[in-house]
Amino acid sequence: MKFKAMKMTAACAVATLTMGLAASTALAQTPSWCGPNEASLALLDGFGGNSWRLVTTASGAEEAAKCPSITQYEYADGQGDTQKAISDINSMAARGIKAMVVFGDAGPAVLPALTNAHRAGTIVVPYRVNVGGTEGENYAKFIGSSFFEDGVSWGNWIKEILPEGGNLLFLSGPAGNSQGTDELAGMKSVLDDKYVFINPEPFAVTNWDPSLTQQVLSAEIAKNDKIDVIVSDFGPSLVGALPVFAEFGRSIPALATSDGNSLSCFWEENKEANPDFKLFTVATGNDNVRLAVQWAVALATGGTPPTDEIFKAPVYENSVSGTPNPVTCRPDLPGSIYLSAEMADDAQAKAVGQ
Repeated sequence: MKFKAMKMTAACAVATLTMGLAASTALAQTPSWCGPNEASLALLDGFGGNSWRLVTTASGAEEAAKCPSITQYEYADGQGDTQKAISDINSMAARGIKAMVVFGDAGPAVLPALTNAHRAGTIVVPYRVNVGGTEGENYAKFIGSSFFEDGVSWGNWIKEILPEGGNLLFLSGPAGNSQGTDELAGMKSVLDDKYVFINPEPFAVTNWDPSLTQQVLSAEIAKNDKIDVIVSDFGPSLVGALPVFAEFGRSIPALATSDGNSLSCFWEENKEANPDFKLFTVATGNDNVRLAVQWAVALATGGTPPTDEIFKAPVYENSVSGTPNPVTCRPDLPGSIYLSAEMADDAQAKAVGQ
């Protein structure tokens, strides 16, 4: 399998390594979504610079390696720069890459570039972040995620632990991101006016960045004497921020979020000293990329497309009921991996460079 890269970032190196390893142990039976026609495939991130993206990038490469018809695989990291992300899309299309799987962090800002690539004949599959537009007109297929259902799951758990209502602090990523707005809609579909969101509308902006998360959380703790539940769609980013509660002489409140080994181990280490610290997680969704890759490969190689069009992240941990799983800490593994992901734990450790 041929490997090229626009820039050899850490994530790109991980993708290349993982792709080679996966290719060397390819499945004996070719999956139905892998057709007979040879094709090139590129995975493009708007931002690739955290452990979640490293594991997700490696997962996408691992999935693509299951199809021997993919003869060239490339990766590009927009590095959080919308103009670079647009340039990456334009460059891949100009070079004749047959199919692109795109995490459009910048949302509709990248839609014109995706549309141009689509109209030039590239199989374009954006996933996870809503970029606007219409299937068949602006891109081949959009592969969403069950963010609304995640919000419903969080909301139902919050009702169970706080039947009389309470104050909720909702943290999400960049301003206007569709993931956060969908999750909020899901929560509000099951929570009534007894549950008050004390964050700025629609959510407190953290960019999913641990250092900014700590700044935001410190400010919210100082402003609000009573926070009953924190809701966050990237749980591991809170690990460095949650100790701030101790500085204010307060217990860490209940947390509804996504999973991560660092977060689970933090809960194990701090649950006794923080009696209000209950934890509920949904799978953090690294495998969303696998479904997008399957669709892109199927359309590019003449395979049979998957039946699913939306990645459904299951509930993962519940410290109160233990269902479907109790909180699971693996101190023998890096904190920056995600036990809910399909990728093997040791492969994730390699992906994050540990």
